[in-house]
Amino acid sequence: MNPEGRAPIETDALIIGAGPVGLFQAFQLGLLEISCHIVDALPAAGGQCVALYGDKPIYDIPGTPVTSGRGLAQSLLEQVAPFKPQFHFGEQVATLVRQADERLLLTTSAGTAFLAKTVFIAAGVGAFVPKRIAVEGIAQFEGNSLFYHPDSLARFAGQAVVVNGGDDVALATAVALTAVARQVTLVHRRDGFQADEGLVASMRALVAEGKLAFKVGQPTAFDGRQLQITTPDATTVDLPLDSLIACLGISPRLGPIADWGLELERKQVPVDTEKYETRERGVFAVGDINTYPGKKKLIVCGFHEATLAAWGAAALVFPGKAIPLQYTTTSTRLHELLGVATSR
Repeated sequence: MNPEGRAPIETDALIIGAGPVGLFQAFQLGLLEISCHIVDALPAAGGQCVALYGDKPIYDIPGTPVTSGRGLAQSLLEQVAPFKPQFHFGEQVATLVRQADERLLLTTSAGTAFLAKTVFIAAGVGAFVPKRIAVEGIAQFEGNSLFYHPDSLARFAGQAVVVNGGDDVALATAVALTAVARQVTLVHRRDGFQADEGLVASMRALVAEGKLAFKVGQPTAFDGRQLQITTPDATTVDLPLDSLIACLGISPRLGPIADWGLELERKQVPVDTEKYETRERGVFAVGDINTYPGKKKLIVCGFHEATLAAWGAAALVFPGKAIPLQYTTTSTRLHELLGVATSR
């Protein structure tokens, strides 16, 4: 039992990270009939691709002349859908402990526990977590009147909302809120933005129309009902509110991975290039989190690593079973798994 009294979820594989490589890992496992669960600290799939450059073009995905981080994530979700992986968003894997039967017990920040035959660390350069507002005591309001990168704005309908940030996400959030919230104020440390020109133009047009307020300053105090900011001329301004939304970007944190007893080299996990297994049996590492001679941090390389890792896991999930190499072009079994009609 985990600390919350719930029995752990038993699974053939647990994937840590729902970025492109983690999603493709689930697909490759599915082709080998290995079931999996996926945990990610972010509120949705896509990882760094969506969080950092969701709408920027990507040109080096095989067979896809151009896509975006968001488009790639959506395509990978559609591809893996037939295998029905179970997602657990907004959770970070905290502990990993070997059990007497050689399975691995993992628990998350939300108290979810998994008992897995194999584990795949596809966490990029660590779990991407929102950057926090640097105000003493502010953490106590998270989830109540303080929100970081919310995945839905519907809950803020009719509220007075302050949005803190100056990137694409912050401006898009502030602009979208003007259609649902009673009052919206955007706060940024300066009157300049690291955001798409069109978004900036939309934001300024709403300010000119009186539909959006804009304040230049840094948060210096918050009591759950009022945000105090300090302006560049050192004066303070109090902003009453119902909710504060912070969109300050995200940053990678290696986090608990560093405490799992895995060998690390410069915050990366060494693997063998036959099956991308770490020195811990049954624990694989794919994508930017791993290291080996000749390593290149490219998405396409992560896809290759995930393919070989899945085959390495098959020997542990199905011990003693000979697994033939099948091709999606001709295998009737793979067509059945994928839910596609078999060509005749």
